[in-house]
Amino acid sequence: MEKVNFQQETERAIARLCGEGRPPLLLHACCAPCSSYVLEYLTRYFTITLFFSNPNITDPAEYQKRLAELRRLCAEAPFCGDVTVVQDDISPEEFLRAAAGLEDAPEGGSRCERCFRLRLGRTAAYARANGFLHFATTLTVSPHKNAPLLNAIGAETAAQYGVEYLPSDFKKKGGYQRSIALSKEYGLYRQPYCGCEFSRRQAEREGR
Repeated sequence: MEKVNFQQETERAIARLCGEGRPPLLLHACCAPCSSYVLEYLTRYFTITLFFSNPNITDPAEYQKRLAELRRLCAEAPFCGDVTVVQDDISPEEFLRAAAGLEDAPEGGSRCERCFRLRLGRTAAYARANGFLHFATTLTVSPHKNAPLLNAIGAETAAQYGVEYLPSDFKKKGGYQRSIALSKEYGLYRQPYCGCEFSRRQAEREGR
């Protein structure tokens, strides 16, 4: 199978979509650190609504902390001048049902795939219901996430809901390193695990 350069795909899509003005984009946000570089990059081309859809974060205090940091970043960073943050109303129970039977699967495996499908499916559904023609996710900025899998799921859910997915591999061109620098600049909370209690347990076992 031919390897796809998703950064080039992003640039082609931007050239096609953003010839005049900054069209609306619904951007699924996992956390403030991952969102930082992606927002710095994409707000040059799109008017962005951030969609915080993370039912995998089953600890209420952790969930609220990450949401608060995302809102703080958008209030303080100059590139977030017209960014809007929307919180999904999904409950953790939907994630736990999706992860049932895969609680002990290694991070990055089949449990994560189900989680990606749940969150990107929710994002595509919100886009369709609220008049967004395009959506994307910040998840591909992480070196721990499978960008080809995320892009495949994004394309599938886009087709299902009749919207368009913006392909990405935001870690490219120094994107991940820039997210670390921006996190330091704004003093952002950087969590040591992805979000679910199962990844937290793995992180604790590995001493993260």
